[in-house]
Amino acid sequence: MKLNGLELTRRDVLKAMSASALGAAANLDGQGATHTRADASWLANCHFGISTHWTAQSKPVGADDWLPFDETVARFSPAGYVDQVAGAGADYVIFTGVHALQMLPAPCAAIDRVLPDRTTKRDLIGELADACHARGLRFILYYNHSCNNGDDPEWEYAVGYHAPDKSRLMSNILGIIRELGMRYGPRVDAWWFDSCGSLDPNDWHHDFHHPVTTDMRGFKVDWDEWVKTAKAGFEGRLVTLNPGMLYRFVYSTLQDYEAGEANQPVAVPSTQFTQDNLQGHRWVCLDNQAWVHSRVVTPLAGPLYHHEYIEEYIRACNRVRVPVTFNVDIDRTGVLSPESLALLRDVKKKLV
Repeated sequence: MKLNGLELTRRDVLKAMSASALGAAANLDGQGATHTRADASWLANCHFGISTHWTAQSKPVGADDWLPFDETVARFSPAGYVDQVAGAGADYVIFTGVHALQMLPAPCAAIDRVLPDRTTKRDLIGELADACHARGLRFILYYNHSCNNGDDPEWEYAVGYHAPDKSRLMSNILGIIRELGMRYGPRVDAWWFDSCGSLDPNDWHHDFHHPVTTDMRGFKVDWDEWVKTAKAGFEGRLVTLNPGMLYRFVYSTLQDYEAGEANQPVAVPSTQFTQDNLQGHRWVCLDNQAWVHSRVVTPLAGPLYHHEYIEEYIRACNRVRVPVTFNVDIDRTGVLSPESLALLRDVKKKLV
């Protein structure tokens, strides 16, 4: 791009624009109408958040602590969970609704219509969201469609992933997202959608990695519709679509912030906004690089990094108003890694 005869890079242009102008930038939605992204300033103002991959596959630390999923959900303490997270100094939570298995710790008629016995009567997600807000924490809900390399084959076939006509697949998935969004409204501050590459063969990084395991010929996901559906019940809800670890691919110009999956504390951002004008974000594993505590009778993992390294990483990201999410190991009973929480607690004292 040239301005007054000078050659400017895209980064030069982004630096020259004000943060407020970037945050409210209008984007075309494919039909000529303008779209204003949701206000992500609350996320930019955060130092760090804590995520947990607490799923139906999570295992207990003790030999006698395993219970069926519905009983595990019934015994889970939202207050105890939030006490641990807030006590470590986090500003927000990313909670994994469903991951490899499509088993949701909440009621959902849209899931029940596809496959029974995959939901619970207790609305643990809603209770967690309320508990977070009561402590001044924002609540981000992670969702995975669970159509990934046969991790949940029964679900893949039931939801329509392998059907010749993929319209049923999209109707089912968007129905789930819409129902949950309408139920929770502003109680869910943001969505973090995973495994988008399993639905979109147009993702450029498929030259290196091929997550699509069904015939997608003649079909393309309407990602703009996905994002609009994800805002059902609360227009101010942030949405991100994850292209994969350390990959850059924008599925929809309507999404609000960067997925930022990095696994390790690397790729320190140089600006608040990505080159696609998304609010920056980093998500790394603090301890268990498998993300899910999936081994029985195994202690919770301790942090992989020294206090000073994590402190400086957070500071480097925060200098340009980019928050960092740390995934912390959690067992089936809802206990988070005490060592990792202690590290974050000490770091937070030095940040403020």
